[in-house]
Amino acid sequence: LALALALPSVALENGLARTPPMGWMSWERFRCNVDCQADPRNCISEQLFFEMADRLADDGWRELGYEYINIDDCWSAKQRDAAGQLVPDPKRFPSGIKVLADYVHARGLKLGIYGDLGIFTCGGYPGTMLEHVKQDAQTFAVWGVDMLKLDGCYSSAEEQAKGYPEMARALNATGRPIVYSCSWPAYQGGLPPKVNYTILAEICNLWRNYDDIQDSWDSVLSIVDWFFTNQDVLQPAAGPGHWNDPDMLIIGNFGLSYEQSRSQMALWTVMAAPLLMSTDLRTISPSAKEILQNRLMIQINQDPLGIQGRRIVKEKSHIEVFLRPLSQGASALVFFSRRTDMPFRYTTSLAKLHFPEDALYEVQDVYAGKVIGALRTADNFSVIINPSGVVMWYLRPMALPVQ
Repeated sequence: LALALALPSVALENGLARTPPMGWMSWERFRCNVDCQADPRNCISEQLFFEMADRLADDGWRELGYEYINIDDCWSAKQRDAAGQLVPDPKRFPSGIKVLADYVHARGLKLGIYGDLGIFTCGGYPGTMLEHVKQDAQTFAVWGVDMLKLDGCYSSAEEQAKGYPEMARALNATGRPIVYSCSWPAYQGGLPPKVNYTILAEICNLWRNYDDIQDSWDSVLSIVDWFFTNQDVLQPAAGPGHWNDPDMLIIGNFGLSYEQSRSQMALWTVMAAPLLMSTDLRTISPSAKEILQNRLMIQINQDPLGIQGRRIVKEKSHIEVFLRPLSQGASALVFFSRRTDMPFRYTTSLAKLHFPEDALYEVQDVYAGKVIGALRTADNFSVIINPSGVVMWYLRPMALPVQ
């Protein structure tokens, strides 16, 4: 009861992240590489973030909505300064975070930073203990930070229950709009009764529910399995200003094939997931870039209704169908193959997928970009889905002919 009464005071409603945040994040691709002597090009340093900001601004990403450049762990010095303040590593970030933020803002982008509600960050850098919450929020605001990811290593469940709402209040109190990404549910198993998604949506703009993504198809599948197995709990929790975060897009790295890359993008889009890429934008392949810069895909991901999609069919043939309702009566359908043998011809109808009777839809193939034609709810159709691949459709309702 006390928690319920306290709710209005912790409400985050900061007007931010009305659609899932999009941008770039250092962790999955660059991790905690701090050896700038041996590997200056790939270490966690201001140079890396300056260069990624240039790529987002100059290579067509910014115009599509990829606006955040997010620093993850291992950016700070190993100790706070004499005033107890977090400071960036002087060798790797000699200009300071404020200068980096100014540079990022000048390029029409936003800067994200990483903290950890605990004694240390996961990488062993100074954490944000409860007594430091207000000070750190103020520091980030003064630096010009636009997004905070607050991790949960080296903290207890009690500290997290106090600290995550406390940071929401502290960020709001700075007067600077800062999107708040929490790792809280991931440290509590991601599910009720330990995680209360109603309260979480009042505190955080997005939250990590589950394990860190790794550069492998197995990792992507484990995340997809967990999210859709638990969709009855997770799906209602998402909406404008508060999103489930299945973690970064690893398209453009080493672990996914072309088909698997297309699948990750489609499934994250249907989940209304934040689109935070973690790849080297300086060397990204044209095919990976094409997947990540698909305009219709991004339009679907950023749909203003903000409804998270669901898995609606799971066939014995290892074909799965996912549906996301969109604004103006439109829908996104993803046909996903878990098969590993050969392309599979899957036949169904919109009626079988619970679309309204007697409706007529214009069907557009999201990856091909082409309008396939008009489809009535009762019509049978077939799609050919490659192994570990997807076919994704955008369906727009058309006026029905007068009977």
